[in-house]
Amino acid sequence: MSGLTRTPAPARVSVWSVVGLLVLLELGSGVLQGYYTPIYTDIARHLDIKDADVNWFEAAQLIVSAILVPPLARLGDQIGHKQVLVGATIVTALGTWAQVFAPSFGTFLVAWAITGAYVVWLPLEIAIVHLRANGDEELTRRGAALLVAVLETSVIVGAGISGAIVDSVPMTVVLAVPAVVITGVLFGIWRWLPATAPRGGGGFDWSGLSLLTLLLVLVMGGLVVVRVQGPGSVTAWLLVALGLLATVPFARVELRSPAPLVDIRLLRSPAQLPIQLTAALSGMSVLGAQIPLSTFARTDPDTVGYGLGADAGFVSVLIVVYVFAMVVGALLYPRLARRTSARSAMIASALLVAVGYAMWLPWHHSTEQALLNMIVAGVGSGSLVAAIPAAAVAAAPADSAGMATGLTNAIKTVGGAVASAIFAIALSATGSIADPKRGHAPLSGYLTVWAVCSAAALVAAVVLFLTRRVESGLRPR
Repeated sequence: MSGLTRTPAPARVSVWSVVGLLVLLELGSGVLQGYYTPIYTDIARHLDIKDADVNWFEAAQLIVSAILVPPLARLGDQIGHKQVLVGATIVTALGTWAQVFAPSFGTFLVAWAITGAYVVWLPLEIAIVHLRANGDEELTRRGAALLVAVLETSVIVGAGISGAIVDSVPMTVVLAVPAVVITGVLFGIWRWLPATAPRGGGGFDWSGLSLLTLLLVLVMGGLVVVRVQGPGSVTAWLLVALGLLATVPFARVELRSPAPLVDIRLLRSPAQLPIQLTAALSGMSVLGAQIPLSTFARTDPDTVGYGLGADAGFVSVLIVVYVFAMVVGALLYPRLARRTSARSAMIASALLVAVGYAMWLPWHHSTEQALLNMIVAGVGSGSLVAAIPAAAVAAAPADSAGMATGLTNAIKTVGGAVASAIFAIALSATGSIADPKRGHAPLSGYLTVWAVCSAAALVAAVVLFLTRRVESGLRPR
């Protein structure tokens, strides 16, 4: 009997003790992602800006996140994942405190943007769990599922806290709450999280970082300009085209580098490529569809003939139901993967997202239909959020664990930005989601949003089905 339990016991104890500490980071991440949602209008009044200007918060943070995640994830492999987690948390804490005392919209926007460093937390956490589990994929999946479940639950808690206190305390106090939370998280992981040994060798790939930064700034900047100036902007498409052209010298530099920032050979391998494509496609719905769903719910059907005519309270309920469904999906994923396979579980999750958004096409006339649609899509999305980084790290060598998981978040962010630009074009045919005073978006625009989200998830399922097994493909060790 002792021979059966002696080997796995230390690994399991070590893994779950580390996961327990990493939960602190996801509590903080959930607060950052949920706390501000109910109070964007209050922040706009505090900064004396228009409501439409709040859209710049998302745009700036998306660009910074996409740029920061790959180099930080690679640094985690080279100098230790804990060290980078602490550094990224320091930057995030500084950003939240700067928001509290920001004297102007410009300084607040910069502070908001640099808090995007938190996006690297989850990829590095899953890399740590995977390495602590000595490559045990089931333990990695269970750890990832728990972290995502805590993250999504914290989103709900954060939103509830801000909504409860915003009308009773000064705005500086409201903004200080996330800063206090992140500062506490920083102390916790700095003090108690075990250090991780460097896994990757070689110097840092500064040439690759320069080209990747240029590439992402051009592409993401072009997508932002599309949202601001519309699809007819020559500047926007020129920026996007230049960014896409920059991928050629970037790939050449990375293929020649002895310690590349992005391992192109690994990225295009049959084991890794479908996972990264799935990350990009999932980002279109997870990151790109939330604002259109909110504006559709607030649209008055008596005025324009469609919409749910909901108040802010029901939109909050819709968000809570969606996030809770994501928690359920994240927790179900490791069980489904254990009974079938990681690939089969991811395919099923992607199909759920596809079905959930397809249900919006005929069924968008009542709150009951909206809730059902979001539950189906939410379960699939939550499962994919937990599955993608766990599958990426399982299909990567130990010295590239952070890079592989970091790329999933960076690529997901780009996918979300692409979707946001597409959706902004679709919804601005007779109106604008950035400036509702110009008119309501057409129903055809919302149908386009749901169709794109459904199609993207369906393509992800097909890619996963047609490619080699993601859980046992090319996995150099």
